[in-house]
Amino acid sequence: MKHLEILKSPVDLNLVNFAMIGEPIINQVRKIKDIPGIFGDEKAYQKMDQEQLAYTVQSWLPVADGTPGGLFFGVSTIYPGKVGNEYFMTKGHFHLKSDRAEFYWGVQGKGMLILMDRDRNTWAEEIYPGSLHYIGGEIAHRLANTGSENLVVGACWPSDAGHDYQEIAVKGFSARLVENDGKPELV
Repeated sequence: MKHLEILKSPVDLNLVNFAMIGEPIINQVRKIKDIPGIFGDEKAYQKMDQEQLAYTVQSWLPVADGTPGGLFFGVSTIYPGKVGNEYFMTKGHFHLKSDRAEFYWGVQGKGMLILMDRDRNTWAEEIYPGSLHYIGGEIAHRLANTGSENLVVGACWPSDAGHDYQEIAVKGFSARLVENDGKPELV
């Protein structure tokens, strides 16, 4: 029983780099070799150092996955780099419970939040320190780093949302974010 106890938070959040410390934090690392098929230039992908870090994700899941009414918290760090002229990015996903929304906010660096609806209309929002992004239900989303430093993005989503990576793995997004004349462009 915790009645009248004063407890320390189980997780500390570093407000400089947004790294989480504590239990239970889930740490995921994605190297180039872990994300085949998301970049358009397969030859450039094959030439990349397959051990190079592309992005990391830290998640705090304070309730069981699938719990109605709960919230999860995460931090994604996308490293700078390109495969051909396409920026390093996350795999991207819809939510399994497709009506579930999510918040993202920019912490460090610059990048793009790439969004796609079920009709395969694709657009992007600029991410920068202090930007706040609402991702509605039925919207696929992925992050891309368009800068020269780490892109760090915070996230909060419903604990029963789930992740559907399969649809994006099979069909991809309907547009790609590439560097054209030194600037990001959806093509």
